Parts: sequence; structure tokens; C-alpha cells
Amino acid sequence: MAERDDLTEQLLGLAERLYGLPLAEFTPARDALVKQHKGTDLAPRLKALRKPSTAAWVVDLLVRHETEQVEQVLQVGSALREAQASMSAEELRALTKQRRQLTAAVTTTARGLARRHGLKVTQAVADQVEATLTAAMVDADCGQAVRSGLLVTALASTGVDAVDVAAAVALPDALGFEAAPAPSEPPAERPVLSVVPDPDADAKARRAAEEALAEAEGEVEDADAAWEEAQAEVEQLEARALELQAEIDELKRRLADLENDADDVDDALEEAEEVRDEAQAVRDEARAARDDAAAALERLS
Repeated sequence: MAERDDLTEQLLGLAERLYGLPLAEFTPARDALVKQHKGTDLAPRLKALRKPSTAAWVVDLLVRHETEQVEQVLQVGSALREAQASMSAEELRALTKQRRQLTAAVTTTARGLARRHGLKVTQAVADQVEATLTAAMVDADCGQAVRSGLLVTALASTGVDAVDVAAAVALPDALGFEAAPAPSEPPAERPVLSVVPDPDADAKARRAAEEALAEAEGEVEDADAAWEEAQAEVEQLEARALELQAEIDELKRRLADLENDADDVDDALEEAEEVRDEAQAVRDEARAARDDAAAALERLS
């Protein structure tokens, strides 16, 4: 890896702080840094730092607050890529299942982490987070992008086609950079070692159960909202389908009427042509008789 210059190192340090902030604070904090460094070479490069997508921000949050889990994902991914070439089809299927289980578990952790930091993660965002973790396992470059903690867009990779990871991070020099773990939050109080039963154990267990229930209710609310949205779409499309079917039925009825009218016109036309032909024959005979009479008269003259 090429050695970074001082300006790049400074930019990476500032970017690491920016992308560790709550999502809503990113833009004002970035603009404040641009103003602070106005007139320097850093200002335009700071201004170019893009706000991360929601899914990218969740992954960046995971990298800082659950660094060990992310490291485990990357290490397992590296080991699996090395072993994949020599595996049988059955082993590969088992491997794929294990990989999905791991990324699903870490995604669940990421959703809980984001909720604790004030962001409720939708299923669509969770799917992007899981796809990004999968990409980090199957593609080494994607793994570097994730570990940087400077991701700005979600990733997707099958491990076959190349991914433009440089476009997915805040700046190209982020590849190879590793965001530092966030400082651990100190416990509210140091636990006291004692054989005496904790008198607050029941209350603590109740609070934990209430928090778990609140989180589960939040998930239910998200699922209900998604179902209602999908149901509304289904009802709208069903109504439109009925309208179109009614229009089709009306057009079919109209077509049948027109076909009947066409048959009637064809019959009338055939009869009219016969009458015309008969009239033509009578007219021809009348003209011939007139011509004969005219010729006889001329001869007498």
C-alpha cells in the first residue's frame, strides 16, 4: 500500500470522526469543518465527503461498536474464500448456509445497535446491511471497504464480478484504513461481588423484559406498516384489474355487435349488388331498344 501523505492522514482522521457521528449530525458537522478549514487544501476535500446512506451508516456504526464481530465476519470470510476452491458441492452448500446464518445474526445485532442509537432500521435497510456483510465475506476488497468504517453506500457482491469499492467509501484512501473501535460506555455502577442475593434482581429482570418487549413491539409495528402498505398496493391493483376486465368485457360486447352488423351489411350488400346487376341488364336492354328505334326513324327520314 502506498504511504499516505500528511494531508491524507489528516483528512482520514477528520473523516473517521465524521462518519462516527449520528446520521442527522453528519452534514452540519461536515459543513462546520469545511468552514473551519476554509482557504486550505483540506476544505474542498472535506466538502466532497458524502453523507452515508442509512444502511452504510448502520454498517459503520457496527464497525465501531461491535468491532470484534466485524473482525470475525472478515476472518471467516477470508478462511472460506481460501477453502472454497477445494470443496465439494455439498460442502459448498453447507458453507453457504453457515455464511448466511452468520451474516443474519450480525445483521440482527446491527439493528439492535442502531435502535439504541436512535434509528429504527426498516427491513429494506436491514436487507442492504446483510448484503453488505455478505459482500465483505465473499470479496476481500469489499471487506476492506467495510472495515474502514467510512462506507457511504451499501455493497453487493457474488464474489465473481468485480465491485467498484472505491465509489462505496468516503475517499479512495479509505481502503486499507481501519476505523478505531468506539470507546466502551462505562457502566452506571461497578457491580459488587457478594454472596448476598441482589434485591433488585427481579426489578432488573422486569426492566430487561420490558425493553425486550418494547423492541419486539417496534419490530411488529414495522412489520404491520410494511404489510399495510403492501395490502394497500394489492387492493389498488385489484380495483384496477376489475376496471380493466370491465373495459375488456365491454369491448368484447361491442366487437360482437360490430361483427353482427358487418354480417348484416355483407348480406345487404350482396342483395344490393344482385338488384343492381338486374337493373343494369334492364337498362342495357332499354338503351338497345332506344338505339334501334332511333336508327329506324333515321332510315325513314
